[in-house]
Amino acid sequence: MLSEPTLEELPARPYAALRRKVTMHNIGEVLPAIHPTVFGWLAAKGIAPAGPPFWKYNVIDMEAEMEVEVGVPVATAISGDGDVLAGVLPAGRYVTAWHTGHPSELAAATGSLLDWAAGQGLKWDKTESEHGERWASRLEIYETDPAEEPDMTKWRTQLAFKLAD
Repeated sequence: MLSEPTLEELPARPYAALRRKVTMHNIGEVLPAIHPTVFGWLAAKGIAPAGPPFWKYNVIDMEAEMEVEVGVPVATAISGDGDVLAGVLPAGRYVTAWHTGHPSELAAATGSLLDWAAGQGLKWDKTESEHGERWASRLEIYETDPAEEPDMTKWRTQLAFKLAD
């Protein structure tokens, strides 16, 4: 189930993340396993999360490979080290919507959101590259803590995609 999309002005937000290349075939195995590493790195540095974890889709080629960051927002800018990178989610206008349900439904929810935006004449902040679409900020924000709600059909995920200026 996808909520009615809304337009929001979001501020810049610093974060820590691990970047990986995945395919649609292995995304569900690779990315969820990374969350504990990012949270562990933050804990070891004494840095508190400033919000729920997210997946940031940098480059998308659904038929080949995607570049995705598994991130956690932080209150102030930080420096990464080792495999952990520091970044800033860009400020700007975003289309946001809430998906309630199993994560396996997110691809369909994303398709619905993309279709809705096309029907509104909205343009995404993305460019074409030789490896696929490069997005400024295309997020799945995982609001539900699996330790608190094990029923995946009740999970809430916010989709937040940056619009072109």
